[in-house]
Formats: sequence, structure tokens, C-alpha cells
Amino acid sequence: MLDVFFTVDVEIWCDGWNDIDRKFPHAFQQYVHGLTDQGSFGLTYQAKMLADHGLTGVFFVEPLFSTRFGPEPLAEIVGILKGARQEVQLHLHTEWVDEARTPILPNVEGKRSHLRYFTLEEQVILIEKGLTLLRAAGASPTNAFRAGSFAFNKNTLRALAINGVAFDSSYNATHFGLESGVLPGLRVLAPIEYEGVYEYPITVFKDGLAKWRHAQITACSLSEFEALLWRALEAGMSSFVLLSHNFELLNKAKNRPDMVAVKRFEKLCKFLDQNRDCFTVRGFDSLVPQSCTNQPEPLSCPVWRTAGRLLEQTYRRVYR
Repeated sequence: MLDVFFTVDVEIWCDGWNDIDRKFPHAFQQYVHGLTDQGSFGLTYQAKMLADHGLTGVFFVEPLFSTRFGPEPLAEIVGILKGARQEVQLHLHTEWVDEARTPILPNVEGKRSHLRYFTLEEQVILIEKGLTLLRAAGASPTNAFRAGSFAFNKNTLRALAINGVAFDSSYNATHFGLESGVLPGLRVLAPIEYEGVYEYPITVFKDGLAKWRHAQITACSLSEFEALLWRALEAGMSSFVLLSHNFELLNKAKNRPDMVAVKRFEKLCKFLDQNRDCFTVRGFDSLVPQSCTNQPEPLSCPVWRTAGRLLEQTYRRVYR
């Protein structure tokens, strides 16, 4: 059996940092509900689709925005996910730190857009604040974390351990993973224990052009997903961590669905539902952690699957 973590980063943005109080109500509707003339394709849709297939997704919810706009929107997000029997975990985008009505940290001026730019002591405070906000919004106890933009470092894992958070899933070998200071010189492809926390890296692979990609709904075709999952199972890997976002099924303007991404998501849910004897789609709650002594060989896809995805992506760019 292969543990599959269907992770969704839940974020809200206001198209820049000017006039955000006026922009926020519309942004919330766009990012959370994804309302379009063809229906709703945001967070509510994703959570329901997973629930309808009996699958547990891991929704890494960013709560710092509520220090600007109040607790009610965050409570609504948590309520949607709890109502769909989905797992709520912690996500932090530190771009919100200097926007808080009441300062979270002393003497913070301007944007520090990555958690890795903060000291260990500051990261401890920010993670504690995020946990407190989620609990106040009605979330169950949180035991997993992902840094915004995957921009973490060794201090992040230390700060998580201090806050009693057992799991991290910030390591992305296509972004900041190799720069995190976690096992320098080694690409982390499977779970490890480090600084008292279990790191579950986002699954990455080499495509048919020998380029590294991470397993994301908008970055991989259904054919690639299915092939990678079977290969991971055959290779005896213990986990497969795929990525999505609450706004990922919408076009760039967020006024209509990206139907290629929608169909991928729907078909992937169906595939995982139909292959429960091979794949366990689960969250971090009650997870017995794994730690790999030796990192596995990287997953790969043949060039013909990559070619199919490139054609599909071209269609998406033209018609979304």
C-alpha cells in the first residue's frame, strides 16, 4: 500500500497590497467559493469532490490573513472543510505579518515574504500564532505544517518541534528544498526525521525532457499522475505527496473554471477511489511516521507522456 497525501494550500490574495480592505470581500468569494457563471469551483467544490469519493484531503490553511480581516472568514473556511470531513493543517504566508491590526512581532516593517527570513525565535512565535488562530476558528488539533512558497529552513523544523507539530511538508526539491539546509547535498525524496520533526517532501519527478517537476494538479497530466503513482507503489515508496491550491481549478482571472484542470482533478479522485486496494489517501492525523534511511531513486515519466502533457497545457493556455 502507498500512502497518498492529497494536499491543498488554502490562501487568499487581494491582487496586491493597496486598498486591501475594500478588495478583500470580493477576493474571499473568488478564492474560497470560486463562483463563476458555470458554477462554484473553489475550496467548497474541491472539498466536496474529495468527500464524495470518500477521500481525505490535507488542507493547509493560511490563517494570518485573519489578523487583518477578523476571525469570521477563517472560521468559514474551517467550517467548510470540517463539514466535508477534510483535514485542516497549518500554512503560513508571512506577507501578512506587517498587515496585522495588532502587531504579531515587534518592529516588523515592510514585507518579509518568506518564513525563512525570520529568526528561530520569530518563527516560533509565528507558528504559535497560526496554531492559535486555527484553534479559535474551530479546527481540530493541528500536527502538520507547510511554509508558504515552500520557503522554510532548518529553523522552521526547530520551531515546529518547539510548538509540538510533528510533521512538515514544506520540502519541495523544485523550489527551496535544496536551499533549506536539510541534508545539504542530498535531494530529499522520501520522509525523514530531522530536528525532531518528520519531513514529508512534496513528490517530484523527472519528466521526459529530464526536467524536475513537482506533482501538482496544474503541472501534471492525469496520465503522468497515474504512471507516477504506480511506479511509486512498485518501487516500495511509503508516501506520495501531491499538491494543489484552493484557486487552482479557476482560470487566471478567476472568473471561469479551467476545465482541463477540473477534469484532471475529478478523474484523479475517481482513480484513487477505484484503487483503494493499492493507494490509501489519508491525512497526518494519527499517522505513524516513516523515516527512510536511504533516499529512493527519483521517479520519472517517459517522453511520450510529457509530450501529451505539453499538448494539453498548450490547449489550457489558449482556452482558459
